[in-house]
Amino acid sequence: MPLLQKQLKNLRKLAHHQKVIVIVGQHGLTDSVMFEIDNALEIHELLKVRISAGDKTDRNQVIDNIAQQTQSEIVQRIGHIAVFYRQGENNKFST
Repeated sequence: MPLLQKQLKNLRKLAHHQKVIVIVGQHGLTDSVMFEIDNALEIHELLKVRISAGDKTDRNQVIDNIAQQTQSEIVQRIGHIAVFYRQGENNKFST
């Protein structure tokens, strides 16, 4: 279920002070990187990822792939940084 604008705004505010947890390097989305992203989403629910892909279209494809494969919502994308949210069992962030 897509998030409402108010929920996205709240999640962006919460993500502002978080540090990048996962970095997607020059080799792109490998199985191990996807495993780490999935685990981090399970633990943290709100996740900042840095993508080191070349141009904007490549970065957007990587971001869309991450969201699709992890069944998460894209909260924000700015430059090389993307923020993802997936509600966990303990629901740390009330959206």
